[in-house]
Amino acid sequence: MSNEPPPPPGQPPEDDPFSKRPPHGSEPPSGGSPYGSGPPPPPPHDRDPFGGSGQYGGTDPLAGMPPLAEPGKRILARLIDLLIISIPLYLISLPFGGAVDVTSDGDDDFGDAIGNTYSGHQLLWSLIGLVVYVAYDTYLTHKDGRTLGKRLLKMRVAMLNDGSVPDTGSALMRAVVLWVPALLCCPCLWWLINIVLMFTDKPYRQALQDKASKTVVVAIQ
Repeated sequence: MSNEPPPPPGQPPEDDPFSKRPPHGSEPPSGGSPYGSGPPPPPPHDRDPFGGSGQYGGTDPLAGMPPLAEPGKRILARLIDLLIISIPLYLISLPFGGAVDVTSDGDDDFGDAIGNTYSGHQLLWSLIGLVVYVAYDTYLTHKDGRTLGKRLLKMRVAMLNDGSVPDTGSALMRAVVLWVPALLCCPCLWWLINIVLMFTDKPYRQALQDKASKTVVVAIQ
C-alpha cells in the first residue's frame, strides 16, 4: 500500500486525464502536449471557461489540454470532407446511371417516391458511399487524428483520456456512429443533433460520435 498522503480537498483525482503529466524524461516529442505540436499547455485555470464550476471541486476539467476546436470550424471541416468524397463518388456513378434514381415519372405519389428511395441501384450506391465514408474517416482519424478537412482547418481528434491519436477500434466506432445514421436512416435529424451538441455540450463539446468513441476535437498549432 502507498504511504502517500491523500490529495488535499479540491484537488482533481489522479485519473483526471487532463491533470496528468508524463513522468520525467518521457515527455512527448511534440513539445510537452500529447494533443499536438506547439508549446506546452497553460497552467490550470481557476474557473470553468464554460461558466460552470468544473467537475472536480471547482477545478477546470479542461486544464492541461489545448483549446477545443470551434464548432463552426468543425462544421466547415465536415463539409469539406463531404465534398472531397461525394463529388468523385457521384462522377464515378454517372456511367452506371448516377447515384440518385430519377427514372420515376411525375405521376408517382409521395408514398411511392419514399418507397423507391432505397430501391435498386440507389441502395447499392448508398451502401458503396457508406463504405467509402466510413473507410475515409477511420483511416485518417487513426493515422493522425485528422481528415483532410480537419487538416486544412488545423484541428484533430484526440482520445479523451490521454490526448493520443485514436486507435483503429475508436476511429471505426467514431466513423460508424457518424455516418451510418447520417447516410441510411435520419440524416437531417442526425446532423441537427450533432450540430446542437457541438455548441452546447459541456465541458468537451462532444458530438454523438465523440461520446461513443470517447474522443474530443482540439485545435492545433
